[in-house]
Amino acid sequence: MNATTLLKHFLFVVLCSLFVSFSSVNAQQAKYVFFFIGDGMGINHVAATEAYLASQHNQNGFQKLIFSGFPSTGFANNHAENRLITGSAAAGTALATGFKTTVNTISMDGTRTKALTSIATQAKANGFKVGIISSVSINHATPAVFYANQPLRTNYYPISLDLMKSNFDFFGGGGFNQPFGKNNDQPSAYLLAEKAGYTITSSIEAFNNLKPGTEKVIAVGPIIDAAAAIRFSIDQTDEDIPLNAFVDKAIELLDNEKGFFMMVEEGKIDWAAHANDGATVIQNVISLSEAVQQALDFYKKYPDETLIVVTADHETGGFSIGWAGKHYETDLNLLALQKKSKQSFTAILDSALKVPENNNFKFAMSLVNQYFGLGGNTGLTLSDYEISLFKEAWNTMSGTSAFTDEEQYLRYGGDNPISSTATRVLNNKAGLGWTTWSHTAMPVPVFAKGQGQELFSGYYDITDIPKKIRVAMGLSASE
Repeated sequence: MNATTLLKHFLFVVLCSLFVSFSSVNAQQAKYVFFFIGDGMGINHVAATEAYLASQHNQNGFQKLIFSGFPSTGFANNHAENRLITGSAAAGTALATGFKTTVNTISMDGTRTKALTSIATQAKANGFKVGIISSVSINHATPAVFYANQPLRTNYYPISLDLMKSNFDFFGGGGFNQPFGKNNDQPSAYLLAEKAGYTITSSIEAFNNLKPGTEKVIAVGPIIDAAAAIRFSIDQTDEDIPLNAFVDKAIELLDNEKGFFMMVEEGKIDWAAHANDGATVIQNVISLSEAVQQALDFYKKYPDETLIVVTADHETGGFSIGWAGKHYETDLNLLALQKKSKQSFTAILDSALKVPENNNFKFAMSLVNQYFGLGGNTGLTLSDYEISLFKEAWNTMSGTSAFTDEEQYLRYGGDNPISSTATRVLNNKAGLGWTTWSHTAMPVPVFAKGQGQELFSGYYDITDIPKKIRVAMGLSASE
């Protein structure tokens, strides 16, 4: 066999292999699609969570999360049309539609004149049932981009009206933010949703009683905060419905012969990262992993028809495993000392300090000891430097600080100074660092398992993720 014949034979084998590979991707379509978004979750948040889990077993290293063991992994860039460091609306639009847009825009083009079609809307039009779940308000930026078209993410009430027009089959997690409009002068979004045919639940009992056959559901957590979000995982009790339970219920209600598309956002990773609250970030990444477990259990029943994709819209906080003051040392096990989220601790602190006899530095530090395990006779020893940080924070709260507004923001991020100092000191003792109270332009991880998983390996833009999902589902390119 001469060189020319060998070359022809080699090319024939390669072409046959490519044809078989292409045919195998398209011969079987993803009938059941789970699209998980960890809002604000960079690979650093994933790694810190895995290191924390390992530390809980006195191990040095990483204990994999459910999704980090998926067979296909990739990374995605995420800049907005008009800014390198994106926001949730622009990044969410990219993930939902496959198109770039400007910051704060909900599934419209960069000029805010043309509506963009989301993959969820396209799936619904093609006969799939659709579910949208979020741990923050259901009309927040990330869930909104899958069913709404609005020039501004803060148009919460119009976004709520778009939700009802979508006719999607299941919404779960948080409730409506600004349900009576910005000026509290509009008809209740909940009442309008009921008139549009939605069954609304807001208790555990009613949630548990939802059965297959119930059409169009909005399942709201029994405990939601002022922004209509469910509580941080670290703050949840048996009175809450966790994210994984919403996913499990959505599977129960959406399962059908045609198939379904489900988007699940763990949005409070982002909120905790904005607060530079490492322990709370980690607990909500664990929450996401537990929600993915529900999808994986379903996948085991239909492995040839199910696709699970886990990614993020952007990274928040410039989070790092490593802090200058610890050199090369870490002790992530210390994060277990934190009992409440920074947000919840601030509410506890503010309430306690309203009592005149409690309004002093010593009492504030007793609460820091109780909820963060810092100082006092029973907590981690505070250095003179760390004590000085708390005293500066107290002076700032008391209005006697010499810090400028800029200095206060850099230290406390606009949050309660004592709370910010408590989380920062505990994070630093554990060996964790932060660079910003905002987002960064770092690429985000992508994990995939199931039908079409091979499409998600590589390094690409987040606009490619919904395009890859469309290919896996056998849907045509969006307009």
